[in-house]
Amino acid sequence: MIGKDSRRDDAADVEQAKGFDDYELRLGDVMRGERATMGKSLLDVQRELKIKAAYIAAIENADPSAFDTPGFIAGYVRSYARYLNMNPEETFAAFCKESGFATAHGMSAQASSRKASAGEPATTPLGKDIFADAPTPFIPAGEAMFSQIEPRAIGSIAVVLAMIGGLGYGGWTILQEVQKVQFAPVEQTPVVISDLDPLAGASNAIESGNNVAAIDNPSPEALDRLYRPQALDVPVLVARDAPISTLTPGTIGALIPQEEPAEAMIVADLPPTERSAPPVQVVEPPVPELQLVAVRPAWVRVRAADGSVIYEGVMEPGQNFVVPATEEPATLRVGESGAMYFAVNGVHYGPVGDRGVVTSNVQLTTNSVTAAYTVADLTADDDLAEIVNVAEVVSDE
Repeated sequence: MIGKDSRRDDAADVEQAKGFDDYELRLGDVMRGERATMGKSLLDVQRELKIKAAYIAAIENADPSAFDTPGFIAGYVRSYARYLNMNPEETFAAFCKESGFATAHGMSAQASSRKASAGEPATTPLGKDIFADAPTPFIPAGEAMFSQIEPRAIGSIAVVLAMIGGLGYGGWTILQEVQKVQFAPVEQTPVVISDLDPLAGASNAIESGNNVAAIDNPSPEALDRLYRPQALDVPVLVARDAPISTLTPGTIGALIPQEEPAEAMIVADLPPTERSAPPVQVVEPPVPELQLVAVRPAWVRVRAADGSVIYEGVMEPGQNFVVPATEEPATLRVGESGAMYFAVNGVHYGPVGDRGVVTSNVQLTTNSVTAAYTVADLTADDDLAEIVNVAEVVSDE
């Protein structure tokens, strides 16, 4: 009887079935997959890592024989692994395991550059080296010289050249026609109205014989007409204006009196050299002069009505500033009001304010100063009295 746990001793071991992903995964497949994920070609890797595309393909194929210098293989493999975000040490170990490459000492023969002998075909353990041939799949083939030229472009260029030539020829033809000079035929033949001979009458009429007295000399009128120079047009100058020195202000313009006395009539009849100009009549009194007088050091700023600064600075004792007469009154700002006075035609007014006080917006006109301030008391300010006394002494001298 056969039991449940009974089995045949000679039964063969059942072979396990392999799945669709049960295959050997090589290093080159992993690298190509990572490179494809990044969307990079061999030429892109060569441009970014500065490593030949043939070396990159040899790393993916685990072919160390494609390298000219085996000593650089470890650096190339690790750099390419870092570029693909892979572990450099594990990648290099897998490369050595699959290709059988072993790191050689720097002074050994295996680490030196390998040179292929003449006539030796470039082969690899996987067969023929695909990078030894010129038409590699990752290098674009060179384009022909005229491959980028289209027939339609040639036709367009020909049309443009023809248009330029036609315009140039048309312009040249028009220029030639414009510069051409033609003589129009005259319908009526010109007729000589008179024939004047300048030598008429100048010829010698010699009669027959040797009689010298019978020679007829030319007349002086004929010789004068023959040898006289051509007459020139002489410009004629006509004086339109009289000299300024002959003008008398008392006889013309707004200065003519309403009733001219007999003396004015006599002066008008005199020659210009003996005339004397009438006296000038002053119709308006002079504008009173306004000055700023500093008896002690004080900062002063005079500003015009438009805001511009006329004067600004520190006035020393005895220094004066004449306020210019403007259409709009200027304004004054003083840092030390007690040290500043006004002078209107020699009469002092003020001071501007108390000592140690800043005064602003003081209108600088004679009317406003005389109305707002009183005549200065010389006994109240010794500095002012000293300056006034010095000014009087200088004026007396």
